[in-house]
Amino acid sequence: MNKKIVTLGDVMMRLSTKNKERFSQASGFDIVYGGAEANVAISLAQFGCESIHVTAFPSNDLGYAATAYLRKFGVNTDFIQFQEGRLGLYFLEDSAMQRASKIVYDRYDSAFAAFDGKLLDWDMVFDGVDWFHWTGITPALSQKAADLTLDALKAAQDKGIIVSADINYRRNLWQYGKGPLEVMPELIRYSHVLVAGSSDFENCMDIVEDDYEDACRQAQKDFPQIKYITKTKRESISASHNKLRGHLWNGKEILKSTTYDMPNIVDRIGGGDAFLAGLVYGLLHYDDQTALEFATAASVLKHSIPGDANLASVDEVLTLMKGENVGKLLR
Repeated sequence: MNKKIVTLGDVMMRLSTKNKERFSQASGFDIVYGGAEANVAISLAQFGCESIHVTAFPSNDLGYAATAYLRKFGVNTDFIQFQEGRLGLYFLEDSAMQRASKIVYDRYDSAFAAFDGKLLDWDMVFDGVDWFHWTGITPALSQKAADLTLDALKAAQDKGIIVSADINYRRNLWQYGKGPLEVMPELIRYSHVLVAGSSDFENCMDIVEDDYEDACRQAQKDFPQIKYITKTKRESISASHNKLRGHLWNGKEILKSTTYDMPNIVDRIGGGDAFLAGLVYGLLHYDDQTALEFATAASVLKHSIPGDANLASVDEVLTLMKGENVGKLLR
């Protein structure tokens, strides 16, 4: 039976300059839709999971277009709400060689930020669900979004659902009068799998350790329900040439994946979301080490795909893990 996953979060329109132009050169933009949690949902749908994304969109043509985009890639949109407001935007100036990418956000006061979820029936949303995923982006947007996240987590706990959180500290988002240490610890207490780096530990969990494994052990001491903590380690040789390796703390030790060399990156946006989606799928189907290898290979494949979301299949990920058909023409 296919696994069933729910994700919750804002979705934005992404406008990217063409042919790696700078913003000052651009006369037009390519459009896709994306958001950290929705990217996870799309990726898991490609893996054959039943993915459900919960969000709110403006009740206009842009909101309907974003919904159609999610549906196009196999995501269940039955619980998306439409209301007054706007669709958040972000603008991408893509990188090349030694020049870094630039992102400009225009997401303030989106329909999702004003979404309280009171019309949602969480029993229906989580019916038969195996996994729920949220990120630290959502509670950073507004008090309503933080309350919505807590409501969803309480409902998931009541159903005995596994919960993952990419706690993803973003300083510039916390603008509504509360800081992450006032909000995030309560939400993390409902979560079993965390994506967290040193900055996330410090700013969202008040944990400061020089050694990553020590930070993981302290996190589990403070939050005993945590089973796994993960991150990726990226080496940037240039904008289009990175190396990537996954790390997974399983409560006993730090596991490390194969290191992949990625010399001709097409699009690195969403690489972390692809990793998390791969880890969700991996932990639901494989042992810990294989799950980590699957997650890392999934993220590597995302770097070859334009747009926010990973459109790779399970077979493609497994093939990369085996080192087969790499870069070949398949007919």
